[in-house]
Amino acid sequence: MSTAVNGAVKTAVKIAGIEFKNPVMTASGTFGSGMEYGEFVDLNRLGAVVTKGVANVPWPGNATPRVAEVYGGMLNAIGLQNPGIDVFIERDLAFLRQFQTRVIVNVCGKTVEDYLEVVERLSDTDVDMLEINVSCPNVKEGAIAFGQRADALFDITSRIKKKAKQSVIMKLSPNVTDITEMARAAEAAGADALSLINTLTGVKIDIERRKFVLANKTGGMSGPAIKPIAVRMVWQCANAVKIPIIGMGGIATAEDAVEFLMAGATAVAVGAMNFVNPYVTAEVIDGIEDYLRRHGIADIREIIGCVK
Repeated sequence: MSTAVNGAVKTAVKIAGIEFKNPVMTASGTFGSGMEYGEFVDLNRLGAVVTKGVANVPWPGNATPRVAEVYGGMLNAIGLQNPGIDVFIERDLAFLRQFQTRVIVNVCGKTVEDYLEVVERLSDTDVDMLEINVSCPNVKEGAIAFGQRADALFDITSRIKKKAKQSVIMKLSPNVTDITEMARAAEAAGADALSLINTLTGVKIDIERRKFVLANKTGGMSGPAIKPIAVRMVWQCANAVKIPIIGMGGIATAEDAVEFLMAGATAVAVGAMNFVNPYVTAEVIDGIEDYLRRHGIADIREIIGCVK
């Protein structure tokens, strides 16, 4: 093990040949495209900004109410509301390119063709990587999410890889029996990296009104309560595939992030805690550097996957 000299530590990591200054990213859907957080966080400090999901046409999202607090986190059924790829390129991407940070665009759709249209539109843009949200319901398959069946995941991954100019990250759904089966399917289809976990499906009921709290009835659970599940799934996938993993799910502190790294993640994404503490990403970056110094570790790569 190399030792940190004079407190200097290296935090750079590589995913699919692309170097990130540090392993801390934003989780899609929790940071917009960074415009809302500019006064709280220096975007230049982040390893990457991962954008909110972008579709081929504007999506209005679900009916309200669509967010509910629960113990240890929140449920959301936003429905991937977004202005569509045209506005994204003209407004959001133009904004992000002011900063010296990597840009990863999250892509969503209702059919494979929807995804492919967005991927092709992004081919000639200055985007570093694509993150494919396969937790979207596939309208042609009875609204079963692309990421809930290995054959559907293999198909969409391989078709996107044939069209994409950028490296492709497949964002896995935890709402499956065996997450490693999905990880292997994505890897076999040519995915360059994986990100996990997406939200867990949950329900909250208002017992006084005897109704579901969310208009959509179900929502995606995120926040600190899901972290042990997320760490377990990252660890399982890191031992099942050879491609890099971006870990997420309930990260609130640098200690949480280090857990994911030790479980085998090359990078981490901070999500729901951005709503609670808009400074959290910078605090996690500082805390990771402090952890490495306190333990005399010169290079962050020494702790990635160190727990077997």
